[in-house]
Amino acid sequence: MLLSQTCVNTSFFQPSAFLMIGIPGMEAVHSWISIPFSSMYTVALSGNSLILLAIRRTPSLHQPMYYFLSMLALTDVGLTLSTLPTTLAVLWFDHRLIGFNACLVQMFFLHSFSVVESSVLLAMSFDRFVAISNPLRYAAVLTNNVIIRIGMAIVTRAALSLFPVPFLLKRLNFCPDKILLSHSFCFHPDVMRRACDDITINILYGLYVVISTGGIDSLLIILSYTLILHTVLGLASPKERLRALNTCVSHILAVFVFFIPVITMSMIHRFGKHLSPIVHSLVAYVYLVVPPVLNPIIYSVKSKPIREAMLKVLKWKSQS
Repeated sequence: MLLSQTCVNTSFFQPSAFLMIGIPGMEAVHSWISIPFSSMYTVALSGNSLILLAIRRTPSLHQPMYYFLSMLALTDVGLTLSTLPTTLAVLWFDHRLIGFNACLVQMFFLHSFSVVESSVLLAMSFDRFVAISNPLRYAAVLTNNVIIRIGMAIVTRAALSLFPVPFLLKRLNFCPDKILLSHSFCFHPDVMRRACDDITINILYGLYVVISTGGIDSLLIILSYTLILHTVLGLASPKERLRALNTCVSHILAVFVFFIPVITMSMIHRFGKHLSPIVHSLVAYVYLVVPPVLNPIIYSVKSKPIREAMLKVLKWKSQS
């Protein structure tokens, strides 16, 4: 047998492993599909690593705004690495087996980094609010100690929110004939639907995590930008208004890039069960792969200090 079972009693079944799938119905062209995926992973890792190195090596970027950008880049690296091994293993080598416990670990980190990204985007909106509404106290409010505490709070929040999820899954009785996952990684809604037990608690807790993290974060981001807009409209000069809003463009784009796929995926998983499996798969890939790819591009294009610092790092690398 390919998979063995771990039994507590004769009626309890837990698979020793799951079988992953790349893109449903397109298994024959996985080798070709691996080319754009490999390219996106390369861009995500190199782009975010370059941002981290540029900020570290440029003293003028040692400011709260860029510290938060470093957090975003580091989170994108983590999110990319959480799906890269299994996705490329499926697409390159058709290695589709993942152990049950390894699946839970991947799922924990995958969703944790997603919660961290949502929280970092919220922290960045607070940073923009303080910078625009009270620029004279900006450095006094967002000190290094405050930023460190915010970072620690973000990580703690994600870890505590996701900590119960693997244990809620381990208590379930799984179906021996339902070991095929719909993605090339372990995704909570996908894994829990492989169970034969009542998954109401899992669904409710998953909904709680979504609302208490991404839901609240998105509302607070909207509130932050409402207050920012109110402050900007109070500026006398149109030139000052435009300059203030320009400092927010990169962050606004990053928010859209992250939250639009999140909302789309949540709606599809809850109301789009009739849709083709390929739709579910592609939306999940967009949610997990596209933001880490686009964020470095957005900030390198829209932020002149970041672009110049990245170019300096590249020149230094080429010279050395």
